[in-house]
Amino acid sequence: MRTTGMGRGFAALLVLAMACGCTVQGSGEDGGGRHLPVRIEVPKRNTPPAQGPGPGATPSAQDPKSGTTPPSASAAVLWSRGDTGPGVRELQARLRQVAWLYDGPTGSYDDLTERAMKGFQGKRGLPRTGRTDTVTWKRLKAMTHEPGKWELYLMGGQPADAPDPRCLTGRVLCISKTSRTLRWMIDGRTLTTVSVRFGSVGTPTREGVFRVYWKSRHHVSTLYDSPMPYAMFFSGGQAVHYSADFAAHGYAGGSHGCVNVRDEGAIASLFAQVRNGDKVVVHW
Repeated sequence: MRTTGMGRGFAALLVLAMACGCTVQGSGEDGGGRHLPVRIEVPKRNTPPAQGPGPGATPSAQDPKSGTTPPSASAAVLWSRGDTGPGVRELQARLRQVAWLYDGPTGSYDDLTERAMKGFQGKRGLPRTGRTDTVTWKRLKAMTHEPGKWELYLMGGQPADAPDPRCLTGRVLCISKTSRTLRWMIDGRTLTTVSVRFGSVGTPTREGVFRVYWKSRHHVSTLYDSPMPYAMFFSGGQAVHYSADFAAHGYAGGSHGCVNVRDEGAIASLFAQVRNGDKVVVHW
């Protein structure tokens, strides 16, 4: 009777397992020929993914002004300290537009650029890394306009255009109003190129072919009472000379008709080489 009861109980258990969708796996028999205990596995139900943050989760911090989430540490870095090139120059021009950078653009990612970037990032709730990542760059571009040529080269450094044909013979100060550059040339070969600034609308720099007729190392303008170091006069009171204002403010200002040079070392070298009688060509 016991054996029959056990058999009936096992059969009932097996039927119940099959009805519930369970799987019955046999484990073989032991040496005594008795059945080992039966293990029943119930399939797990698929649980849909949780929607939204779980209990106790902290939402990401957002910039209260834009409602955007700050970039993660994995945001791709476009430029950082030590980088150079046109992309850095544009970045600096845009930082100037939002008053975070006052010097440059120079095209070199220096300590001033890094400091300006940290300020911009901190003001807008972004990680203050000082590096320009993709999220920071997108934010800055949305707040600024595409910089023009003379915003990009506010402090000089722009490439010179081709020399005027009149500059290809002899000793010439070849001055281009188009690229705002001066080439010092001898027999068609360029020895030095520097950025220059011209007169304003009311006092334009004259164009044409001239000759250096007077050099004055420590000249001071009698008309405007302003210093004109390393002056090389070529047309009336107009001269090529060093300008501290150009060095400080770049193309944000203008001269009273003279050709200003911002690189004092370069103009000192030119002053030593140029002779009275050398040609001066001012052209577009």
